[in-house]
Amino acid sequence: MSTAAALLAILGALLLGAMSPGPSFVLVSRTAVTRSRADGLAAALGMGLGAALFALLAIGGLVAVLRQAPWLYAALKAGGGLYLLYIAIRIWRGAAEPLDTGEAGVRSQGSLTRSLGLAFVTQVSNPKAAVVYGSIFAALLPAHAPAGLLVALPPLVLLLETGWYAIVALVFSARGPRAVYAGWKAWVDRAAALVMGALGVRLAQEALFARA
Repeated sequence: MSTAAALLAILGALLLGAMSPGPSFVLVSRTAVTRSRADGLAAALGMGLGAALFALLAIGGLVAVLRQAPWLYAALKAGGGLYLLYIAIRIWRGAAEPLDTGEAGVRSQGSLTRSLGLAFVTQVSNPKAAVVYGSIFAALLPAHAPAGLLVALPPLVLLLETGWYAIVALVFSARGPRAVYAGWKAWVDRAAALVMGALGVRLAQEALFARA
């Protein structure tokens, strides 16, 4: 496989993974619809930064370390699961609160920073994603990958994931989705909390069974 073909295959596989529903999609879409378009785009950037970190770790060999140290992998899973459960509880508790209908996009720098940080932590809270990156790289990278390809992968992953979640943020921050969400906020928030909670419980269970 040529270098260009390997790069396209890797990015294609990662894009398909990003597009699959999960906590990242839930967080970015909910941030965009409940806060502002700017907050949604900040969250998209946070997801991209987390993905770029996974790419760096995979290239650096951390995935191999995790595979050789099951206890460390289990501990990271447990921590990620508890974090997702914490986010789920926060969403559930706020489900009955009315939607802030203030002018979308008018947010403080602190708000945007919080949205970016929350998205970044949510992205990196799932160590399984790091293993997925490592597996894709191991399967599709040439045996003697040129240094230029290894250097280019993290920023390209950043652009890929940020671009996808930016699309999600733009769609869900539009007036139509916001109006629908405002009418069904309690139900939508509780459904989002259940999704987050289920994913958190799954990670925690996998950690527990791995250590058993």
